[in-house]
Amino acid sequence: MSPRSVLRPVLVAFGLVIGAGAAAAQPPAQRSTAEMTATIERDHPAAYYVLARRLFAEGRRDEAVFWFYTGQIRFRARLATHPNLPRDGEPALFGSLSEVDGRPINEYAFGDIPRLAGIIDRALAWDAAHPDRYAPQGKARDDVRAGLARMKAQILATADEIRATRARNGLENRSR
Repeated sequence: MSPRSVLRPVLVAFGLVIGAGAAAAQPPAQRSTAEMTATIERDHPAAYYVLARRLFAEGRRDEAVFWFYTGQIRFRARLATHPNLPRDGEPALFGSLSEVDGRPINEYAFGDIPRLAGIIDRALAWDAAHPDRYAPQGKARDDVRAGLARMKAQILATADEIRATRARNGLENRSR
């Protein structure tokens, strides 16, 4: 059984839970991509992964990378600001989504380091400009944002190494 097939029932069940609190009448999994994009800031961070997965499947890969990293900020902030969540609930879901959806999205994203750095900047800017009802402002949230900014700096500093590793592994480098 693939990780995606194991994760699907969890997402469906969780989609019903996250949809109940969202402003939209339908859970994220039942809304169109356009509807999800228009209302995403009201949704639980897991919905950002659903949106990223859909966009990636539609071939809108840079948009998928943007929403994936925005979702990373939102979900990491949620977990950091709510450290007592049951480990087999949202933290487990975050790990599964990051692995299942993150692997193909990151494989694509790291093929163009300058573009990825720009997308990370956009994700940080979008997050700063839109309220997050699932993670309050404060040091824990700021630390998550700072961690992504540090990751971006590290990616840029090691871009040649990343490109060389990708080439050795048969992965495409789309920029130089």
